[in-house]
Amino acid sequence: MTELQRLILAYDEHRAAGRACALASVVDVAGSAYRRPGARMLVTEEGQLTGAISGGCLEGDARRRARQTIQQGRPTVVTYDSTDPDDDLQFGAALGCQGVVQILLEPLDFANPDNPLELLRRWAQGVAAPAVVATVFSMAGTGAAAQMGERLLLTAEGSVEGSLPADSELYDAILTDARAALAAGQPATRHYPAPAGTVRVSLELLRPPVRLTVYGAGNDVQPLVRLAAGLGWRVQVVDGRPNQAQASRFPEAEAVRVLPLAQVPDEPHDGSFALLMTHNYYYDLAVLRHLLPAPTRYIGLLGPRKKYDRLLEDLEQDVPDAAAQLRGRLYSPIGLNLGAETPEEIALSIVAEIQAVLAGRPAGFLRDSPHPIHPPLHSNAPLVVEGAADPSCSL
Repeated sequence: MTELQRLILAYDEHRAAGRACALASVVDVAGSAYRRPGARMLVTEEGQLTGAISGGCLEGDARRRARQTIQQGRPTVVTYDSTDPDDDLQFGAALGCQGVVQILLEPLDFANPDNPLELLRRWAQGVAAPAVVATVFSMAGTGAAAQMGERLLLTAEGSVEGSLPADSELYDAILTDARAALAAGQPATRHYPAPAGTVRVSLELLRPPVRLTVYGAGNDVQPLVRLAAGLGWRVQVVDGRPNQAQASRFPEAEAVRVLPLAQVPDEPHDGSFALLMTHNYYYDLAVLRHLLPAPTRYIGLLGPRKKYDRLLEDLEQDVPDAAAQLRGRLYSPIGLNLGAETPEEIALSIVAEIQAVLAGRPAGFLRDSPHPIHPPLHSNAPLVVEGAADPSCSL
């Protein structure tokens, strides 16, 4: 289950029980921070928490402020600054991150179909493509054509919805930048001029859950499905053996299907990642041949390198450019070099490799990387710290 799914589930429970809630969202970051824009935490009037906006040190203060937001009935922004490590460790949150984090706190109106969680719910239902949500989180001056907490959601299909009023220059500028962020696949923060001040907007990139098809339903697939589903990935298991491809063996999978070898060529193509773990040479060969023209960007093949060499040799008898079609997307032997031996360890190495491919990272030790853990957030103006909060670490 993804973090967003957990938030929506908790939101529905609180709404049914009539418990007032506020949403705390990371909207801007400068320097180092544990969570990035888009991290969210749901807070009830009684102080119950779902989700996280930091490694733990901001939650206590943010909970207190969120409860005040519910009582006041209006959104606010709080800034946490740990750029001075000595002051932070002695007097502040003891973050040790040396960064600035801004949190938008807003009460949730259950009756408003465009409140942030309802808006995100509509995107998440059956989602298959990325989207961008633009959130107004700071106002300086008066007379701007937007209010704090107003949003628009732009989908990959080009549809736009939300609470941000249209028919203004500000709306047009935000929508233009949201389209650019979606096209680039990069989140950003944007500052827009307004009468006697500025409007600041977070452009958050919403990424759909990974779709993963595992060909093979052996015992070694079970820990992999558990691990992938725990990350919120949508996993389906496919195998030609009815006694193996049973839903009871893979309760975390979205679907478990019996697919006889003869029917593999008739499968529709999709963009899901693929793992070949059948332990059957001819089934793997049929699946690999089927995936040659598919838009699958990751194909993982379980087994030694010699197995792939033989498979490629057989494929090239029918498809001379098979190696070219698989170049850059076939991973064999599969998984990161973690020294994995057990099925659980092998599952970890495979899932970690897929995550590295998704993020475009080399999957080495972070201590050996000359680059920051997170890429800097794109912004057209620096984050100015004014009135930073002095949080308490206690929850």
